[in-house]
Amino acid sequence: MRLLTFTLSFDAVHRLGLLRPDGQVFDLWEHARELSPALPFDAGSMLSLIEAGPVALAHVANLVCAPSPPLPLGSLHVLAPVPRPRKNVFCVGWNYLEHFEEGERVRRQRGQASDLPKHPVFFTKTPTAVTGPNDPIPLDPSVSDKIDWEVELAVVLGRGGKNIREEEALDYVFGYTVLNDVSARDLQRKHVQWFKGKSLDGSCPMGPWIVTKDEINPDELRVITRVNGVIKQDSNTKHFYFKIPRLIAELSQGMTLEPGDIISTGTPEGTGFARTPAEYLKPGDVLETEIVGIGAMRNEIRGLP
Repeated sequence: MRLLTFTLSFDAVHRLGLLRPDGQVFDLWEHARELSPALPFDAGSMLSLIEAGPVALAHVANLVCAPSPPLPLGSLHVLAPVPRPRKNVFCVGWNYLEHFEEGERVRRQRGQASDLPKHPVFFTKTPTAVTGPNDPIPLDPSVSDKIDWEVELAVVLGRGGKNIREEEALDYVFGYTVLNDVSARDLQRKHVQWFKGKSLDGSCPMGPWIVTKDEINPDELRVITRVNGVIKQDSNTKHFYFKIPRLIAELSQGMTLEPGDIISTGTPEGTGFARTPAEYLKPGDVLETEIVGIGAMRNEIRGLP
């Protein structure tokens, strides 16, 4: 199933939708208003649906063929599937060998060589960084003019847990979505860590929906970034340095993960800062982020005065 969060043109109410094979969207929020007994979750909250577990998913699955007024996808304002996560988005650095190597060339030039990590490198992005799959990404040149792209597969957890065993880790997954870890490279260097440079407002476009885990093999998905129609990144999740079960297991060691938590799994080679000369996003650019089998986002870079 493909589950999305959206609003209609005449109000700002968040609604959950089910994307059907014909491209029409089933409005779960509207359905819930007319239903008795009520749905086992809040039809305006993806977090509520995730927390309700398999019973809720089974109910939604039965609606694929239910009669309803058609909602064309193009007529909706699609939000990030989880528009405001309860916690920071967990991110992983250096999870493709080629990306580590392209960054290492730059680090050597600065006298900052690194060894390949023996464990996943974790950092986070704030909830206020999250934005929709078609919303503009703000660029304030007084804050940073070195804004870079990073296509990533994001994992959405469906169950909570602590000290999760690697062999059981995929049982905790709800589904997968597309994410771009938009990064201010100058702020990363200025603050000698990644958090600030990864957390500017609007720097985490996500979506366009969550594909439930039963429909996706996360170990072999093509990931692509285009800027103004030109391919900048083109790789496959089969090249992960640390696989998803290892990421979940290590992240959960001594730390409780919760339903709705989001883990972004790292980006491949082709980032702007490692190019010669370096390339960065500028106002008017169009950033397209795609994972084949899930979907694509299209975000314009919008300069702020």
